[in-house]
Formats: sequence, C-alpha cells, structure tokens
Amino acid sequence: MRLPFRLIGGVLVATLLTQITACGSIFYPDRRGQIDGKIDPAIAVLDAVGLLFYIIPGLIAFAVDFTTGAIYFEPGHTAQVDPAKLKQAIGPDGQVDNLKLQAILETELGRNLPLDDPRLIQHKGSTQQLAMFGLQPAA
Repeated sequence: MRLPFRLIGGVLVATLLTQITACGSIFYPDRRGQIDGKIDPAIAVLDAVGLLFYIIPGLIAFAVDFTTGAIYFEPGHTAQVDPAKLKQAIGPDGQVDNLKLQAILETELGRNLPLDDPRLIQHKGSTQQLAMFGLQPAA
C-alpha cells in the first residue's frame, strides 16, 4: 500500500518541478513586462510539456508567460553585423580570415562563436550576394 503513495507522490513532485522550470519568467526574468513580440519557441515548447502531464499546469505556465511577457524574445536583439565591418576579415587574396571574423563577431554581437570548429560548414558566396549587400567584389 505504501508503494502506490510513493509512486503518486514522486510523479506529482516531478510534474511540479517540470512546471517550475518550464516557465519563461523563471528562465528570463528580464523579459517581463513585454506586451508583444516574437514568441521564443524554446519557452513555448517547455510550457507545452506541462500539457503532456496535466492540462491545468500547462495552461497555467502559458498564462503566466503570456501575461508577464516572458515568452517573447527581447525587442531590439538581432544578430546582424554591418557588411562593411566584415570587409576587415577578408584578406587580399579574397579568403576569409576566421580569427579576424571571430573577433569582429565577438565585438559586434557579444558572443564567442567557435569558427575553428571542425564541424563548421562553410559555403562560398557569389557576386550576386555581394551586390545584394551593396558590396563590390575585391579579390
């Protein structure tokens, strides 16, 4: 008789812990107060996990995140770099220097991107792509 109570209690604790960690207002308290924006899919998926266990905790997680605005991405955060600044990473032979590019991206975006990772897939560009950004090919 004791085993079913422990099992039920364990499942209940696991469910409640999942809901506490699945709430966007716990992960990103600085996002609170937003009215609208682009929805963060990671937070939406974590909130949806609550729907798998019980309907009520999942709905509460969504309601809290939408009400506080924590489910939305922060406004003004982009991952764009001015193409003119990226010219510094191109050598005289037309090859991209990964170390210079990594330094530029780190200063502009504030993130360290591992460009020396062997799993990195590099694609060659074309003159049409350069013209789309208003750059002249110089190699």
